[in-house]
Amino acid sequence: MTISYGDLRKGMAIELDGQPYIVADYERSKMQQRAPVLRIKFRELKSGRLFERTFQGYDVKLTPASVERREAQFIYSEDELYYFMDTETFDQAPLSRDQVGDAMPYLVEQTTVSVVFYEGNPVTVEMPNSVDLKVVEAPPGHKGDTAQGGSKPATLETGLVIQVPLFVDVGETIKVDTRTGEYLSRV
Repeated sequence: MTISYGDLRKGMAIELDGQPYIVADYERSKMQQRAPVLRIKFRELKSGRLFERTFQGYDVKLTPASVERREAQFIYSEDELYYFMDTETFDQAPLSRDQVGDAMPYLVEQTTVSVVFYEGNPVTVEMPNSVDLKVVEAPPGHKGDTAQGGSKPATLETGLVIQVPLFVDVGETIKVDTRTGEYLSRV
């Protein structure tokens, strides 16, 4: 089975040169009397490295990678390893810091994620679109203090520092977008 221009989506697993990649972003363009150009940003599943590749022509065919996504729960970290437990089989899958990658600032115990397996081995983690995190440090917000746009920096329980509205205080739980790292709402 192959994937053509119209079937390509973000987050899709593609196999190039025998290696699995996730489509991080893509752009199609076509100029007059020329073959279409497809620029794809790939994230290598094994290392998390991003790179861009350009394809030209009408007959571009991509091969889907045989990856499996399983729901798992983050249980703990030890040294450089992060341990995830499959919610159905209760098997534990250790992943290195490099494999967890961009998900680290959002991981707290009991967070449910998708662990991506390639050829039976865990290779990376996919976070949900938003997570709930507790504010552990934030300066007081003063009424009328909107010279900086009505926001202040807040440190969350994972050590992540984000901008939050002035009314958010220490001890509150907030919803954070894992794709952009921005404040969404109070919980």
